[in-house]
Amino acid sequence: MMTPARIETIAFFAVLLGCQHQGDASLQPGAVDIAMQGGPGASSTARAKDSIAPRVITRVPTPDTLRGLYVNRWAALGRKLNDLIGVAKRTEVNALVIDVKDDRGFVLYRSSVPLAREIGADTADGHWMSGAKLRAVLDTMAAHKIYPIARIVVAKDPLLARKKLDLAIKRKSDLKPWLDKNGRPWLDPHQREVWQYAVDLAREAHELGFSEVQFDYVRFPDEKRLISETIYPLANGRTRAQVIRDQLGFVRNALKPLGMRVTADVFGLTATDTTDMGIGQRWEMFVDQVDVVLPMIYPSHFARGTYRLRNPNAHPYQTIDHALKDAIARSDSVPNAASVIPWYQDFTLGAPRYGAAEIRAQKKAGYDNGFQSWILWNPKSNYTLAALEPQT
Repeated sequence: MMTPARIETIAFFAVLLGCQHQGDASLQPGAVDIAMQGGPGASSTARAKDSIAPRVITRVPTPDTLRGLYVNRWAALGRKLNDLIGVAKRTEVNALVIDVKDDRGFVLYRSSVPLAREIGADTADGHWMSGAKLRAVLDTMAAHKIYPIARIVVAKDPLLARKKLDLAIKRKSDLKPWLDKNGRPWLDPHQREVWQYAVDLAREAHELGFSEVQFDYVRFPDEKRLISETIYPLANGRTRAQVIRDQLGFVRNALKPLGMRVTADVFGLTATDTTDMGIGQRWEMFVDQVDVVLPMIYPSHFARGTYRLRNPNAHPYQTIDHALKDAIARSDSVPNAASVIPWYQDFTLGAPRYGAAEIRAQKKAGYDNGFQSWILWNPKSNYTLAALEPQT
């Protein structure tokens, strides 16, 4: 049996060989040679040499207290992922949430999922993680007991929505794809194929060695005009909240036989707002359909006056305290309610500028309400290290 030090040494050299890909995968060093069918834009030989060899997975068990950082796709492809693994080795951080499918629809690595290959989701921008690097990353994380979480975005997938127009949300006026304020189409959450795609990618991530899958954008778009402008032939009289409940139940039932922990990100205000907020996320309707719910309680995202705070962003402790108290109360009335792990803000959006004091205030509010676990969000994956405790 190899020691963690031995595994790390092998993983280190594999990372050097398995650097970010661009162009023909068959020419990249460190590729693993195993047979697999190719997809659009790549020969079967190229895809085979960039696939990950079957192996015995050393899966990191779920920590009793989870403290994580978000790793966006670009950070994962570059050197920053190694830096963040180093942060986890030195600090209280013991988990990384890594984009396996981001909100553009791009998959992190060369996928064996047929739909991902058909639409080129794993090669769409000309960059992907080699099989050698992914294997090295997961082995290194396992050696240091860093919990790997695969983030998979569901409904916000403009790539799939453009490639498969039948899966996109439609306008009432002409049945063409509805576009959000940024001119991008969204997937229709009523479509079962949308969720099956997420299930297939989750299974693959689990087979590769990710310990957990976290689903994001499990909702409708958050634009008020959506209700008046769109049509949903598959609704069959269901409310948006019922649709999200049904689909999360489908995902959980599909993945539970594999022993996978199924988790979902939701808007932070869902713990307080008693409606579905127009996006299909109503606390009582989803909280028993996953193992863990992760409300994104970013103080900057709360409107002025919320919780009687003139500027919630300037009061991170009070904002988190109120939101988590509401989450506790709402879950108490639901049998088999999921565990709650909050997302906290490690970025600046408006005044004041967020630093170690603001991040520590959010963490303290969680601890004071019994929430020892947390994950920090920074869209660029740049974190305030002074806010983190050293590893004990």
